[in-house]
Amino acid sequence: MRQGELFPSVRSEAALPEWRPDDGALQAWRERVAAFQHDRRRDSSTGQGCLPLSTVPGEGAGGAAVPDPLLLAPLALQFWRWPVPAHSGPALYFVIDHGLAGDRPLLLYVGETAHADRRWKGDHDCKAYLADYGESLSRGSAPARLSIRFWCDAPALGRQRRQLEQQQIRHWQPPFNKECRERWQTPFQKPPD
Repeated sequence: MRQGELFPSVRSEAALPEWRPDDGALQAWRERVAAFQHDRRRDSSTGQGCLPLSTVPGEGAGGAAVPDPLLLAPLALQFWRWPVPAHSGPALYFVIDHGLAGDRPLLLYVGETAHADRRWKGDHDCKAYLADYGESLSRGSAPARLSIRFWCDAPALGRQRRQLEQQQIRHWQPPFNKECRERWQTPFQKPPD
């Protein structure tokens, strides 16, 4: 006797219809977010690669200026598995997708940490979003090309780091940050039943 025959009222996973996001809607969503961020980059650029709004009062003369995330060195998302950490200490970090046509970047997430070498090791909400996002894109025509970038000149004090993180989130509106999820929605995740 097979397991399915023991419990006839339970349908097997193979029999369940698979939910798939609309590839066109997902691509339109990516384009919308990328266009918004491109306009933000163009409008706020000082020509020096720093965003003038990205300062924290009390951080010395002029505050700490956060560079455009695209100017930071990209790392693979599995960087934390490397034998020698690429970064350590306090940092802001940015998860970026470079998979759009024309190599236009899409900033998906902004975070802050006191320990750049350890933050990505454990559970993280963004990891779940990235997994769903990557899986949805792999079923369509445009796979994600993801990287993570660290700005390690972030303030050591957590309160100041979080202020900078919030400024970056308000400026870039990254769709995986909880503050922006309502604005952008998530067409790559199955809607609740």
